[in-house]
Amino acid sequence: MDNRETAAPLRSQSLGEEAIDHRNALFYAMGAREGDLARPQVAIVNSWNELNPGHYHFKEVVDEMKLAIRQAGGLPIELPVTGICDGIPSNTPGDRYTLPSRDLVSAEVESQVEGNQLDGMLMLGSCDKVVPGMVMAALRLNLPAVLFSGGYMPPGRAKGEMITLTHTKQAYAACQAGLLSRDDYKEVVRNACPATGVCPFMGTANTMCAFAEVLGLSLAGNASVAANSPEWRRLARESGTRIVELVKAGRRPRDFIDRESFLNCVRYIMAVGGSTNSLLHLPAAARQAGIALTWDDFDRVSGEIPLISAIYPNHPTYSMPDFDQAGGVWTVLGELDRAGLLHSRAEGVWGRLGDTAKLAKKPDGAVIRTIASPIAGQGGIAILRGNLAANGAAVKFSAVDGEALRFRGPAKVYESETAGWRALLDDQIRAGDVVVIRYEGPRGSPGMPHLETFMAAVLGKKLGREVALITDGRFSGATGGLAIGYLSPEAYEGGALAIVQNGDMIRIDIPARRLELEVDGAEIRRRFAGWRPLEKPAFGWLALYQKMTNQSELGATIF
Repeated sequence: MDNRETAAPLRSQSLGEEAIDHRNALFYAMGAREGDLARPQVAIVNSWNELNPGHYHFKEVVDEMKLAIRQAGGLPIELPVTGICDGIPSNTPGDRYTLPSRDLVSAEVESQVEGNQLDGMLMLGSCDKVVPGMVMAALRLNLPAVLFSGGYMPPGRAKGEMITLTHTKQAYAACQAGLLSRDDYKEVVRNACPATGVCPFMGTANTMCAFAEVLGLSLAGNASVAANSPEWRRLARESGTRIVELVKAGRRPRDFIDRESFLNCVRYIMAVGGSTNSLLHLPAAARQAGIALTWDDFDRVSGEIPLISAIYPNHPTYSMPDFDQAGGVWTVLGELDRAGLLHSRAEGVWGRLGDTAKLAKKPDGAVIRTIASPIAGQGGIAILRGNLAANGAAVKFSAVDGEALRFRGPAKVYESETAGWRALLDDQIRAGDVVVIRYEGPRGSPGMPHLETFMAAVLGKKLGREVALITDGRFSGATGGLAIGYLSPEAYEGGALAIVQNGDMIRIDIPARRLELEVDGAEIRRRFAGWRPLEKPAFGWLALYQKMTNQSELGATIF
């Protein structure tokens, strides 16, 4: 193929003769042929590694993707980037690195692709921070882009019950409380993750893979397909073909992604009870395209969109295979579109949303409900405000027991998740308590670790209705129970969470969207008069992130 076959000019071939020849000399050292180098140069941005089961199997399919790119007329160039699994560092000091890794991924993609002046990118990513980091880079660079995600792993089984990774934490707490034998606990650990792929619940990873797809960057069906399946492999090959088509046409993400595209993503997330981490990732990604997306948008959409699908943690037994069998992402979109609840003229690499949604299966009435018969009349996430959260706080109330939607109790205050978790295991936290875990926000931690371990222990001890958690940290998408997080301003920045004392009464009213510390303003001002933020140690990348990051409602991002 030569340049004349390409409808849009290739920047890799528009650099000037000296620059092109200089780079070509280096390509020749790696076995490239002269005819190859006139093709569209497509980065395969690969986050494969041996520390992430959501990415581990990319090595099984990347050669097929390269072949598809070549057959479509492109030159595939594989480039590595970071791909951290949230689960490996969980409940360790390393968890402070997971959220900052999102910004690191976006910077790596930018450095590799922009630095090398490549023509387009096929991004391979599955997990919580990798997918939004790649989406951020795609929107910032505005080069032809496709994101291919890894598909879901099957759920595990123990004692005949469905289990996932998050059940290991619940089982540990149950074991420590004497509610589960040690042998049964270890059986859960051995069987929770039976194969590679994304954890099979409506956590952050599956929410973000769907975000990339609904936004328009992944092929239809990719976000709700089984890892390693024939359909997954077909989508891998088709993604390779599609990216070359986009490069040839000069079709860039910001040509078709706009504010309505992001609002469609919010509508989908509300309809399925998606992860509260979308409150960080979607605004951060939208900023890269100059689009304003606020927590007020999330809360407004939550009131407009009913919850029509629920898998774990929003449902006790349904998981991703059930969701896939019921039609997955596009069955949900089709049902929303028929009700006039989507911007159906939105476009993506799958075409026009309304046209693609019409091809989806109809809801099965169980895993995916109809608009006429929803699980709940509003979406799965609520934004709370009050004197404890002037700029907002978030709760995934689709995973809260209905009896706990209004809650009032005395504060038990801890300066880290570890301290709160140990207190819970030692029975220092009782039914009726409102646990406050602070200095876990973007700057205070720094890094904003997720507090899934604490809430999993609450659920493991059967206290899901009786104990509330309030924090400036974030949660895993799999977190259930009365968990309110992302408080802004965070304690480190002088948010009211910083001056809460043991025994202070706190009132939570999710239906009214209120979060209140029942302490008068004069007393709050008196406490702040002597307050200084708690400083936690940070060095290197974390120290840089602490210095540069913004608050939760802006995405907790350095960009």
